Amino acid sequence: MDVILKWIGGGTVAAALVLAGVAIGGTATAEGDSARETPLAETSAAPAPVSATRFDAHGAIAAKAVADAERLYTVRRILPIDGPIKYGEWHWDDEGVPDGPLLVTVDLQARTISIFRGGYEIGAAAVLLGTDEHPTPTGVFPILWKQRHNVSEKYGNAPMPWSMFLTSDGVAIHGGSEVENGYASHGCIGVPDPIAERLFAIATTGDKVVITDGQRIGMGDSII
Repeated sequence: MDVILKWIGGGTVAAALVLAGVAIGGTATAEGDSARETPLAETSAAPAPVSATRFDAHGAIAAKAVADAERLYTVRRILPIDGPIKYGEWHWDDEGVPDGPLLVTVDLQARTISIFRGGYEIGAAAVLLGTDEHPTPTGVFPILWKQRHNVSEKYGNAPMPWSMFLTSDGVAIHGGSEVENGYASHGCIGVPDPIAERLFAIATTGDKVVITDGQRIGMGDSII
């Protein structure tokens, strides 16, 4: 999908291998000059003991694991979608995905929504967005409240089921839209009903929605 780079670099393994001599058991010793030859005339004097410096590679790996776990919004999986997402197309796969904080991203240039749980992308779809006269705002928004059977009095009682409101003036993610080329919203994010229903079921007030304009993220990147 356009909004996401499929891969930006591999994992970091330097924590364990940055030391040139890692020995069995995860430690290495540095012995200074103790291997230097000594003239025979001086062999009667015992060499002074040389202290060893120990490196704990396992400790570095554990510290990195803890740091990664604390980055709650790091991209850990991207759904394998071939090519740009077309209007009306949607994807959902949460099988085997562990519990974690929900985070939704929307990009105005790619015109797509991505749903992450614990950093794993579980949903994606093409969306309807606002126009120049009624733009969709950018920024980081919490879900303020939800309404399952919402009807917009402002726009001719248009049905907007599974509404999740992001602003006090009514910008929301919702279903009930014809997600097709040539259609637009008054600033809301219109998504296919199957995505709206699934997202509504797992979203809670306070969950974050990040709306960007042309930003790309990849594996291992922090979304916010």
